[in-house]
Amino acid sequence: MFTGIVEELGVVRHIDGTRMTVGCRTVTADSEVGSSVAVNGVCLTAVERSDAHLAFDLSEETLRRTSLSRLRDGDGVNLERPLRLAGRVGGHLVQGHVDGVGEIWGVEPDAEGGVWLTVRTPAELRRFVVEKGSVCVDGVSLTIAALDTTAFSVALIPHTLAVTTLGSARPGDLVNLEVDVIAKYVEALLADRTASQASVVRPAREGRTA
Repeated sequence: MFTGIVEELGVVRHIDGTRMTVGCRTVTADSEVGSSVAVNGVCLTAVERSDAHLAFDLSEETLRRTSLSRLRDGDGVNLERPLRLAGRVGGHLVQGHVDGVGEIWGVEPDAEGGVWLTVRTPAELRRFVVEKGSVCVDGVSLTIAALDTTAFSVALIPHTLAVTTLGSARPGDLVNLEVDVIAKYVEALLADRTASQASVVRPAREGRTA
């Protein structure tokens, strides 16, 4: 479990489709082989480490469902170690299980040095996106400031732009999206209740006799 608060901006040293090596120094401190690390919002298992890098194996499922397949040597990636149960949750509860891939539609700088970022939302995820709700974009916990039927927008402060890959985001870029896990559970529970109620056979009323 993660919080969507990026700890370090790593750099892809090498990626060959099945193995990705990332240069980093902060998240290596207590990330042993077998540890989980969120890379652009994707929960991956470290299979190799040194003080200056971590390596991860990428499954076909991961490559198919996320934007990691588009990474190239030299690209930056957002890194976060798992949440400590005794720590503060600075963002929101993030599993690192990507729900879909969105596309950046707009990057509009504001007068304070921030950016208004608009992201196209896959149709199957739109019901989970609500104004003032939480969403994870490439591993960054963000609050939805506005939305319409096809996209949502978030306001990025200068600090977020400086310490995450969103600072170099451009229209057309693909980003990993994870919606609020609580919303998904609520939908599943309500669907089960509706199905249970529909399956109840109500006794037929007895007919009246003349």
